[in-house]
Amino acid sequence: MLQLGPLGFVVPWLLLALPLLPAIWWLLRVTPPAPRRQPFPAVRLLRDLPAPEQTPSRTPWWLLLLRLAAAALIVLGLARPVWGPGAGTAGEGPLLLVVDDGWASAADWPARMATAQAALDGAARQGRRAALLLTAAATEPPRPSAVMPAEALRTRLAALRPRPWATDRAAALAGFQAWRQANPGPLSPLWLADGIGADSAPLAEALAAAGPLTLARAEGRPTRLLLPPRAEPDRLLLALRQTPAALAGSATVLARTGDGRALASAAIDLPAGATAGEVALPLPLEIRNQVVRLDLDGEDSAGTSVLLDERFRRRPVGLIGPTEAGTDTPLIGALYYLQRALEPTAELRSGSIEQLLSRQLSVLVLADRPVATGREQEALDRWVRAGGTLLRFAGPRLAENPDPLLPVRLRAGERQLGGALSWEQPQRMAPFPDTSPFAGLVPPEEVRIQTQVLAEPDPRLSERSWARLGDGTPLVTAETRGAGRIVLFHVTANAEWSDLPLSGLFPDMLRRVVALSTGVAGAEGAAPLAPVEVMDGFGRLGPAPGGVAAIPANLLAETLPGPRHPPGWYGVPGEGGERRALNLSASLPAPVPMAAPPAGTATLAIGGVPAERDLGPWLLGAALLLLALDLLLSLGQRGLLAKPARLAVLALLLAAPLQARAQTDTLPTVTRIGFVATEDPAADEAVRQGLVGLSEYVNRRTAAALGDPVMVRPGQDDLSVLPLLYWAILPEAQPPGPAAAAALNEFMRNGGIILFDTRDEGSGEGFAPGAREALQRVTRSLAIPPLMPVTPEHVLTRSFYLLQELPGRFAGGQVWVSREEDRANDSVSPVIIGGHDWAGAWAIDARGNNPYAAIPGGARQRTLAYRFGVNLVMYALTGNYKGDQVHVPAILERLGN
Repeated sequence: MLQLGPLGFVVPWLLLALPLLPAIWWLLRVTPPAPRRQPFPAVRLLRDLPAPEQTPSRTPWWLLLLRLAAAALIVLGLARPVWGPGAGTAGEGPLLLVVDDGWASAADWPARMATAQAALDGAARQGRRAALLLTAAATEPPRPSAVMPAEALRTRLAALRPRPWATDRAAALAGFQAWRQANPGPLSPLWLADGIGADSAPLAEALAAAGPLTLARAEGRPTRLLLPPRAEPDRLLLALRQTPAALAGSATVLARTGDGRALASAAIDLPAGATAGEVALPLPLEIRNQVVRLDLDGEDSAGTSVLLDERFRRRPVGLIGPTEAGTDTPLIGALYYLQRALEPTAELRSGSIEQLLSRQLSVLVLADRPVATGREQEALDRWVRAGGTLLRFAGPRLAENPDPLLPVRLRAGERQLGGALSWEQPQRMAPFPDTSPFAGLVPPEEVRIQTQVLAEPDPRLSERSWARLGDGTPLVTAETRGAGRIVLFHVTANAEWSDLPLSGLFPDMLRRVVALSTGVAGAEGAAPLAPVEVMDGFGRLGPAPGGVAAIPANLLAETLPGPRHPPGWYGVPGEGGERRALNLSASLPAPVPMAAPPAGTATLAIGGVPAERDLGPWLLGAALLLLALDLLLSLGQRGLLAKPARLAVLALLLAAPLQARAQTDTLPTVTRIGFVATEDPAADEAVRQGLVGLSEYVNRRTAAALGDPVMVRPGQDDLSVLPLLYWAILPEAQPPGPAAAAALNEFMRNGGIILFDTRDEGSGEGFAPGAREALQRVTRSLAIPPLMPVTPEHVLTRSFYLLQELPGRFAGGQVWVSREEDRANDSVSPVIIGGHDWAGAWAIDARGNNPYAAIPGGARQRTLAYRFGVNLVMYALTGNYKGDQVHVPAILERLGN
């Protein structure tokens, strides 16, 4: 292709015909015109005979210019000029498209895919073949695809999605070098880089050695990484890392619940050039326990989403010492070490047993505190059996006055150095058994036990022992009672009987016990944690695909997310099963800009790819018009076209535009689909592209004739001419004003249909962040009838196509319509509510490509989405016309009876 600024020529060799235009000029100018017609009366021959006439031997210059212009337009049109051609690559040989498809590319994925598709379009015009290399591919190692026609690679490129792990450029380099041995010819590499990573130099040098390298990357947008927070007693400390940015900015972190609701937010200020930022997010206990994930607002990627498992939740823990005074005395108080061990991860409360049990409580700790018989003992027993965890520590008082709320029966007295039940030297702790909740923790060598209370021998003593001493005697025992449990440390909670409270093992053991207070089984030892839900590259949770393996519980913190272990939830599937979070950002270094490319590398900015325009048909059409005009003028010059005929032709030519305008004015209004304007231009453009794609599909497949969609503002624009309104509900959407609400209610009352799309099913959680609240805000002032899910018998599923599901860009979830029993508007539902992002599935860009991937069904799912769109349009245009067809069996049965 010949590139001249924004203009490119697909067949540039045809431009060699342009120098022949002077020859055409010479040939045309010697063509004699028709002779002049002169009357020759015989009678007055001598008197009226004029002077000898001179016949011109040259064609008029303006006619020559007209013909030359027509010839030039034909040459230019056959050369296939393209305005704004896609990104091309220098060099020869096949196009090697290298795509960084890791988590960092998710933020501007559509723009990256547009750049890649433009490059493939350019290669297809040049007749070049292409290959694809993914640097974060699930295959090990990543290897370039086979060289194939560029058209064949488009479908594979359209199905790509960013991966929820980092790129592996070293593996990609190894795969590329192995591939080069089988494909040694020249290449034209185009690398769509994510812009981060100091490991980019070796791969860039290898690509540059294979052919002229073009490097495409986003400019001016920092790559951000949200780290797991640090839990403090009353807040979460949020930390963010990013590549340096030239301008100051800020990032908003949203704390979300399991159903996607945003409970709180915090803004991190980032000065110009900053690479890190932190902020504290204060959260009350009741709210903090509902937060399951943190998201960076506006940055949809696996690196900007953090899942919060039980390690980040705070549980209320009550502490009661042997006496009311002196329990928190430094170093010697019965509760001193307990308070410092539990304070970072639990909500500590104090008071009497009655006071503590009157509020919601997860764990009650009794440090050498016997339980009085009667009401106190009965209340504690009921609380434990209802699901509470009672954690007790031994001491002189408990050794002398044991009670029934213990996991084992105790011997009278305590075992100590120099006592009746004594040992010669302090005992060490034995390794924790695999069945213990403490499995995986390592007892320090310096911990010694001087005194303990002993358990009476019992057949079930072994299974109730969570920790033992070196001689086999139990150190921690536990028993399940009802839905709760009782745990006993056979030593004191201070350093009076042992060194355990002085060690780092003590807080870890307490956290394990508190974690069990939720009533779920603990992750024990190397027990495998199966994948429950995993993230995609955009940070959305969904079912784990095939090939994802379980992770041993004791190795979860050391696991690096990758193809075998994507980030997400791991644990026991089902209700009540424990889930552990594997976060991508926990294992990634801070993002740094990629190394400078090799000398001679061409650069290309990702984003803002102009739409290609083929000028060839327009130029050839203009040439034909000039040739038709030349024909008329030539006939006139030769006298073959009488003056009245010339005037008639001229009149027709002049009247044609006026006639077309008159016909346009008299044509009926074109049927269009409307969409409600939002405050987000990007969202409005995405919806417009979707409705353009749907209108074209409907026009091709049905007898309906839809015009271009129109954006409307209810209350300002006339809605009466529209059969259908598409309303994309954004999380920050505000309720319509009184005038807009009145216009919308009037629209629905007169037969119009509004499709509310929350675009939330792709989150895997039923509602996108803020979608439920936004939908409630928007519809609060609208006359929304009682709703029901769309059934297989509903007219919407068979108004044109027979459909079993109604997917969009996302699949799954319910679609809601008004109840059939509501006979208002002739049983046609005035509202349709769903969250499948149908506009994203229908969307086509200026190149005719689908810019957004259909997840997870790909092309098949997109086809079903288009078919639902056709059904929707037919439903909006014909109402319940198909309702009788749906009920034909019932009607025939009634007629037969």
